[in-house]
Formats: sequence, structure tokens, C-alpha cells
Amino acid sequence: MPELPEVEVTRRSFADRIQGAQILSLRLGKPLRWPLGLDPEALRGRRVVAVRRRGKYLLIDLDPGLLLLHLGMSGSVSFAVQQPAAGVHDHVDLVTDQGTLRLNDPRRFGALVWAASEAAPEAQKLLGHLGMEPLSDGFDFAAFVQGLKKRQAPIKQVLLAGEVVVGVGNIYASEALFLAGIRPTTRASKISKPRAAKLYAAVRDVLARAVEKGGSTLKDFSNAYGESGYFQLEANVYGREGEPCRVCSTPIKMIRQGQRATFYCPVCQKP
Repeated sequence: MPELPEVEVTRRSFADRIQGAQILSLRLGKPLRWPLGLDPEALRGRRVVAVRRRGKYLLIDLDPGLLLLHLGMSGSVSFAVQQPAAGVHDHVDLVTDQGTLRLNDPRRFGALVWAASEAAPEAQKLLGHLGMEPLSDGFDFAAFVQGLKKRQAPIKQVLLAGEVVVGVGNIYASEALFLAGIRPTTRASKISKPRAAKLYAAVRDVLARAVEKGGSTLKDFSNAYGESGYFQLEANVYGREGEPCRVCSTPIKMIRQGQRATFYCPVCQKP
């Protein structure tokens, strides 16, 4: 699933190119996870003001209105002046006078949703529960510590839930916990303030480096230029079960938490 770094990399790869464009038409293919909520014809003539990101959502600001784009489990977007004929998995074509933004989504868990504004009920239903943005100035350490203290679940599950801090997906949670020296099964409420400080810094570091590397491509992720990400090539623990830890040479272990694979070093990461 594309996580925060992949979504941010995607945003950066087309935001400047589509900014200021006038919408000419919107083609929708097979139904996606949620309906658009508006007659596509009503978007004709509106201009793209900017493209932002909130968690894993791309927010396409229009004049007027807002489109929320989610990549789902396997979605990716491309932007080009001329797109080839739509394929069986191409479910959205937002055609503008500067190019066409296309969503390709084989599993159709993605979505394009209309809202009058970010404060509208349609947008708040998707965004209202999201935690702090880890790469923004709004990522407050005191609030992070307080959020952990309120939760009894294992820290890996708390990070994935996205209610304390948003966008720390499976790969990046494993990597951040390794850097912080925290066992993924440790109860969030039991993490001391000094250890929380290490985790806070690790989350920011891991996500920032992932963005710099273009995200992670495990199967089919690519940005709007069609380029793959390379962060997975420098992972310390993720996907390295049985391989030696890069720090202490102990074999990396893998367990299942909530149907997701978790990787950790049993020596470097303490309960």
C-alpha cells in the first residue's frame, strides 16, 4: 500500500505541472471504493489551485471546491500532456488544458471524492480522525508523548493506526522502531519519555529519508513520472528475516501483528 512517503513523492511529481490548469473533463471507469459525490460535468471549467497532502490523501484544491484522491492498496497516478488510451485498470482521467491526471488502480480500493471544502462533512469523514503530520511543524513532541500514554496497544499497532501520528505505514514503523531501539510489541503507554523522544526523532528521520529516496517500491509503486522508489534497499530490518542485523549481527526476526509482518532485532530493540 502506498504510504505517506509514496503519496508525498507522488504529489511532488505532478503538483507544479497541474497547478493553474483548467479542468476540461473527468472520465470515470469502474466504481472505486467511494463514489465521487458530484456529477463529473460540474467540474468542467474549474481551475486547479494547488495540490496538498494530508496523511495518505492527495488534496486537489479547486476554484471552487476540493478533490480528495486516495491511492488505495495498489494505485498510482501519472500525469502527461498526452495519455495513451485508457486500460482496464485506468479508472480516473482528470483532463486539463495542461495534461491528464490518471489513476491506475488494479484492486480498486482507491477513490476520488468531491467536497465543497476541507471542512465539509465529506472531507471530515475521511480526514477528521487523522493524527499529526510527522514531517510538519505541527508534529508536537508533548502531544506525541501524551498520545502514547493513552494507548494500551503495542506500539507498532499504535503507529499504524494513524490517530497519534499519521502516515507511519508498515515498512516505516518497523524501521523507526529499530532506530529508536524499541521492541514493536512494547505497550505504547509503557514507553518512557526519553524512549519516546528517540521514537519521535526516528519517525521524522525515516519518513524524510524515504521521501528523499522516492518512497519504497515493493511491487508496483511509481510516481507520476513512472519512477520507482528505492528506500527499501537501505532498510535495516524490514524484509530481512533471518539476515544479520546491520548493528549487532543477530538474525532479524519476523512476527505477525494484526495480519501485518513486523521485523525487528531481538538484541538492539528492547521491550
